[in-house]
Amino acid sequence: MTKQPISGSDKVDPEGAKCVGACDPAEQIEVVVMLRRQDEQGFRELMAKIDAGESPAPVARDAFEKRFGASQEDVDKVTKFAHQYGLQVVRADRGSRSVVLKGTIEQCQKAFDVKLERFEHHNIGEYRGRTGPVNVPDEMHDAVTAVLGLDSRPQARPHFRFRPPFRPARDLAGTSFTPVDLARLYGFPEGDGAGQCIGIVELGGGYRASDLGAYFSKLGVKAPKVVAIGVDEAKNAPTGNPNGPDSEVTLDIEIAGAIAPGAVIAVYFAPNSDAGFVDAVNRAIHDSVNRPSVVSISWGGPESSWSAQSVSAFNDVLQTAAALGVTVCVASGDSGSGDGVGDGRDHVDFPASSPYALACGGTNLAASAAGGIQRETVWNDGAQGGAGGGGVSATFALPVWQKGLSVARVGGGTAPLTKRGVPDVAGDASPMTGYEVLIDGSETVVGGTSAVAPLWAALIARINAIGGKPAGLINPKLYRASACRDITQGDNGSFAAAPGWDACTGLGSPDGAKVAAALKA
Repeated sequence: MTKQPISGSDKVDPEGAKCVGACDPAEQIEVVVMLRRQDEQGFRELMAKIDAGESPAPVARDAFEKRFGASQEDVDKVTKFAHQYGLQVVRADRGSRSVVLKGTIEQCQKAFDVKLERFEHHNIGEYRGRTGPVNVPDEMHDAVTAVLGLDSRPQARPHFRFRPPFRPARDLAGTSFTPVDLARLYGFPEGDGAGQCIGIVELGGGYRASDLGAYFSKLGVKAPKVVAIGVDEAKNAPTGNPNGPDSEVTLDIEIAGAIAPGAVIAVYFAPNSDAGFVDAVNRAIHDSVNRPSVVSISWGGPESSWSAQSVSAFNDVLQTAAALGVTVCVASGDSGSGDGVGDGRDHVDFPASSPYALACGGTNLAASAAGGIQRETVWNDGAQGGAGGGGVSATFALPVWQKGLSVARVGGGTAPLTKRGVPDVAGDASPMTGYEVLIDGSETVVGGTSAVAPLWAALIARINAIGGKPAGLINPKLYRASACRDITQGDNGSFAAAPGWDACTGLGSPDGAKVAAALKA
């Protein structure tokens, strides 16, 4: 049986990683095989309309599966392949175009012609890694777009920041807000998101029902219905450590739930790997039971840390979300214009950098209940305190709706935007002006762009509920409207705020009523 490599599947371990030994050949792992779609030409024509902001009607999930899902013939090819190598077919879903296979390390190495070894990295810890491409038989090569999960390297990090202990100067005292406060300050339209579902993707940790109950009770808000959905053997698993991933999970639920308590909050738990991340979003947008109309993602990693096949597979899922009418809000990162890479160059975070994501950046907000918003600047609390991610993608072409924009750099000077610019929008993210939350029994103040993604997701859920239809990919409409509060002061490292769009806060923070009007237009 001859085999061919899958395009873009080459994977190189991060600098500083070292091989520490062989994997246990009897260890069981799961692999996600992604397949091509039927009617690729029809799908491209649909996406061209969406990209141009023509707002075609969303495709129903069942109709999408029949027209644009994987063919049964392609699923059968993977099933036959699996049986030849003794692999178990855990799930075959034509709608999400994914087949999950399970087998031993030894079986997977033979099936995909790869060598799997144990690696160790000072920042990541120990993980299962591979080098070189993934190979599949000639007869199914054209059908397979990606094979994910052979390696287990953590692919993303959560984008939240705790308020550090500090002694502020008299005029720099930290303030904090509840999500309800921020919805009021940003002029969100009245409503509770009833009839909607907000999907939240998490790659670790969990939530406690007792925390959520106490938090919503203290706010005087009806507790939303929260549903935990396990993906690829992951589940809601709170660690009890408020400094770990529990913070991300609880923060996301509390922000979205406080602003849209009438919505169902569906939380998709997946392993922190490229396979788990992609599969979680794919499962969320194809969930025919909960049917999210908006998805919030507060995890990501520098574009440079992703393999080409993983980026392509993930972006393909986000395109599908747009076709289904699902808005995907993604945190842009908390490490400024370098995105924490540390090589002295500018980087943007993925999946926020996908043109099919609403990339959410960060601000520092000065406001009061009586006086409203007094001042809002780019979030930049320095190297230790964090700064909003933003910049220019090295991967994605310039979207139609960003043509004609310029990038302002620190120190003066602007240049035409030539590739996808990040972020699209922003909101309060500085821990110094952060969100009051309850995590693992502890009241605390948290910031980060991970708070901005559920903030925008809850706004869109309210708008969807009022309008009675999903907003879908909202980027083209927002770029045509003046629906955001323009942020013109501050920088995130290399990039400076400027009138109009900039690579720190995008179009700005939400003016809820204007955003609702823009999406209705």
